[in-house]
Amino acid sequence: MDVVSRWLRHGVVVALVVAATQGALAAPAPKGRAEIPFAPQAPFRAAILMDADSGDVLFAQDESVPWPPASMVKMMTVLLAMEQVRAGAISLDDMVPTSAWASQMGGSQVYLAEGEQFPLRDMLRAIMISSANDASVAVAERIAGSTDAYVEMMNERAQDLGMKSSEFHTVHGLPPATGQKPDLMSAADLALLGRKLGEFPEVMEWAGASEAPFRDGQFTMRNTNHLVRTYKGATGLKTGYYAAAGFEVTATASREGLNLIAVVLGVPTKQGSFEEAAKLLSKGFAGYRAVHPVKAGQPVGAQISIARGKEKFIVGEAAKDLRMVLPRQQAQQLKVEVKVPTQVEAPVTKGQVLGQIVTMQGDKELSRIEVLAPHDVERTHWWSGWF
Repeated sequence: MDVVSRWLRHGVVVALVVAATQGALAAPAPKGRAEIPFAPQAPFRAAILMDADSGDVLFAQDESVPWPPASMVKMMTVLLAMEQVRAGAISLDDMVPTSAWASQMGGSQVYLAEGEQFPLRDMLRAIMISSANDASVAVAERIAGSTDAYVEMMNERAQDLGMKSSEFHTVHGLPPATGQKPDLMSAADLALLGRKLGEFPEVMEWAGASEAPFRDGQFTMRNTNHLVRTYKGATGLKTGYYAAAGFEVTATASREGLNLIAVVLGVPTKQGSFEEAAKLLSKGFAGYRAVHPVKAGQPVGAQISIARGKEKFIVGEAAKDLRMVLPRQQAQQLKVEVKVPTQVEAPVTKGQVLGQIVTMQGDKELSRIEVLAPHDVERTHWWSGWF
């Protein structure tokens, strides 16, 4: 049992000192909807840094501006497919055939031939690692019957998730042809989407792989996200690029229990996109700390005596995890206090609320979770003392 756990076990107030980063990470850019033609701006057009677990925004600049996400559109393509798998509508082992149309996709690809088929698992892996446009079309056609139908599903799901600045017109994010509309997403929407993808271990395994074989090892896919090879703790997630949009990345990384998502849009150079994302992640790791003093089911607080119970004492347990991401350098103390009574009367039922764990920062209450009875305690009968 660590020090914090021991203190909580005896109902002692815990003080934790944490701190924050300050200062702009990039020059300000005008607010408002992006206009066509799009043009990347140095060092980026928009950016956001988010705690992946809570969704708390640690830094943001023009995070709601709609901008072409390029191949990061495929994050939604993969999310929908994985949600279909989770719902039982399709299996990762089901075969996905390649249509003539899918085989004609340009740009990043795994060179699928018409009639060639692979398990859905392999197709999704190709999308996440190699950003395969041909695999994206094949998956969409297999699940929805057509790319148009799949795009409708993408837009509906975006609305359900609260992605207010997103509109999809393709399943792959290639630049629009004359007369076509571009796909649009904001940095905030991409971070939200990244959090949803993080719910699927398979996706994160693919996204974090430096390279992987395809077509029985005849073709080696190399991850387009250079950060998985160069940045300590990088776990994914997806890159995007075309000339009008600039170079872009949704990057995820984990260190010391802190899981971050950084998104940068509209960077003029490929290396610049990785450098700006790395700067955001490093600022986050340097400036913030994940505080996790209580875990669900952990015994907390002092012993509570039980009047007329078959057990004399009981110790409550935390109803859920207590986790926060807090700035390191603020001179304010976080106090975690367990509030339970000295005595309760039997019977006690498992899950009965016995008290609360309250976190305070100065005079401000940050959170409150319940302390529950870990098991039943029966009441003694009035005649039990006779024997």
